[in-house]
Amino acid sequence: MIQIGIVGCGVIGNRLAAAIDDHDRYELAAACDLDADRAASLATDHGTDRTATTTDHASLVERDGLDAVYVGVPPLAHREVVADALAADKHVICEKPIAADAETGRELVALAEETDRITAVNLPFRYTPGFVRLREAVAAGEIGAPRRVELRFRFPEWPREWQDVAWLESREQGGPLREVGTHFLFGVQELFGPIEAVSADVGYSGPDAYEADVVGTFRADGVRGTIDLLCDHAGEEENSITVVGDEASLSLTAWYRLVRNRGRDDEEPLVDERGDTVSALLTEFAAAVDDDGGDLVSFAEATRVQAVLDAIHASEGDRVRPGIDAGRE
Repeated sequence: MIQIGIVGCGVIGNRLAAAIDDHDRYELAAACDLDADRAASLATDHGTDRTATTTDHASLVERDGLDAVYVGVPPLAHREVVADALAADKHVICEKPIAADAETGRELVALAEETDRITAVNLPFRYTPGFVRLREAVAAGEIGAPRRVELRFRFPEWPREWQDVAWLESREQGGPLREVGTHFLFGVQELFGPIEAVSADVGYSGPDAYEADVVGTFRADGVRGTIDLLCDHAGEEENSITVVGDEASLSLTAWYRLVRNRGRDDEEPLVDERGDTVSALLTEFAAAVDDDGGDLVSFAEATRVQAVLDAIHASEGDRVRPGIDAGRE
């Protein structure tokens, strides 16, 4: 059994703990959160001794018998927790984004390369059935020659109602691009390779607050891409990646639904299953720990995505929506 500890016991930490419960290769050995009650609650809910909880990640990573650490803290804290876990000779799964900026991501890549520990970033499109089918279809030429890749996001409220954490509002480490856009830019990278020639017009909801309005372009392997993001508006939440070819188009919406379109009134659903991406990540991570393969998203891959986010944020860093310069209303 792989003894794993969780640092960060929020929504995603609890989701990982539930997947650990159901996986035959893992046992939840310890939990850490700055909120002691939250760490204790996660431990109790998932059958771990409350004495195996702490508010200090440094004591968790040094725990005897611990094999791996999941890092589910806000992005600014990733470097410290990952570095301490690697220094303690632990394998590491890091939540996305790899860090708040690519410079820190590159530092984590270097730290990982200095060890023989297994490292991975939780970017679930690697295992999502609809996205996997999309990647395979594009590679097989099922839509003809790719002409355009389009990313579209709509958030009527940011942070979303269920995201009760203030850091998601900050420009420094939060915002919808880091939280959601990371997944879709990783998807572009999976489809076409490294993203380049990034240009964007970005508007923020306040001087130190998240991006609320983004219109941008990029290229990847000669395919032109667009990004269109809008927050704080009337309407429904949306997220999608669409690849337009000269024979058909494919759209992945709502994280997992894949549809092919060959023209007017010719829309064909291809995939409508979420898949258990957390379990898939744990399975691949266990295979890597066993030196038996393991299809994992590397720190380097995640850092390339973060470099694109940095370029978008740098494109127009000072424009704030008129009327709310003081921050959120």
